[in-house]
Amino acid sequence: MTATDRGPARGTAGGRRRTQNASMADVARVAGVSSQTVSRVANGFPGVNEETRGRVLAAMKELGYRPNSAARALKRGDFRTIGVITFTLATTGNVRTLEAIATSAAHEGYAVTLLPVAVPTQDEVRGAFSRLGELAVDAVIVIMEVHLLDSARLSLPPHVKVVVADSDAGDRYAVVDTDQAGGTRDAVRHLLDLGHDTVWHLAGPDESYAAQRRTDAWRTALEEAGRTPPPLVRGDWSAESGYRAGLELAGHPDCTAVFAANDQMALGLLRALNERGRRVPEDVSVIGFDDIPESGSFLPPLTTVHQDFAEVGRRCVESALRQVRESEEERGTTLVPTRLVVRESTGPVPRG
Repeated sequence: MTATDRGPARGTAGGRRRTQNASMADVARVAGVSSQTVSRVANGFPGVNEETRGRVLAAMKELGYRPNSAARALKRGDFRTIGVITFTLATTGNVRTLEAIATSAAHEGYAVTLLPVAVPTQDEVRGAFSRLGELAVDAVIVIMEVHLLDSARLSLPPHVKVVVADSDAGDRYAVVDTDQAGGTRDAVRHLLDLGHDTVWHLAGPDESYAAQRRTDAWRTALEEAGRTPPPLVRGDWSAESGYRAGLELAGHPDCTAVFAANDQMALGLLRALNERGRRVPEDVSVIGFDDIPESGSFLPPLTTVHQDFAEVGRRCVESALRQVRESEEERGTTLVPTRLVVRESTGPVPRG
């Protein structure tokens, strides 16, 4: 989009007068080239020799000309921006996934527009997509931890390039998720291999897809091993809820191993067990999930399931841009592997 010359402004060191709202034609006149050449330089197209490109860039600087990137994007239909809708930034997984998305997008030359949604409802999500449309994005990544896409309650707008992180909607959208079930099985089997009769579970909130996946996998792993799952204890991902659950679990003498659905709850659990005189791992073994950077500094250092959030974010961006470039929608789930990180919070079943 070109702008008209709206009059003189400050003079420049070279004596030429800087133009307010300088147009492409102004730059072309100063550089001694055509407007088409200025356009090619402004858009970063090849085919302009370095001497000419240098004159055009110098003229832009001298006149204070700034290309209208929004107008260029509208003309090309390419905004170089990915929208991200998320329902909460209170959890470690969401924050680290968002960080990875932003990093991967920047590596591809794309910006990220974040749109938090306070309440995960059909109307709120529709409104979020509408606002992102006004902000002009090429694709949308939805970080959706809650059970919303798993039911008929929510459908995303058609013909929008969408990738969903942490959901169970792979038959309708492109989904990228950590292998929740595989990581949980590894944790439960590790504790059973240490000789524990069973494994108690400190679960995440009921509305969380990830929490449900981990709970289901915990129960299945015990049943496949011929063990009866103990009563479920539930938290809300916070260390405080882990502490409250830990006070309850400490009162069960037969509780010798606990799988916590995330590291923050495991932290609160460790505190509660310590206060109740239950030593870790001599009396009770504890495993977390996430492998947050601080987990190796817990007392004792926490055995946990490592999630590769950087890879989740990278694959989300990769899928989104592939849909944009190929103009085709993707469906199906991509699982990013986990790995068990064994530290000092797990040990053999107590003697006697």
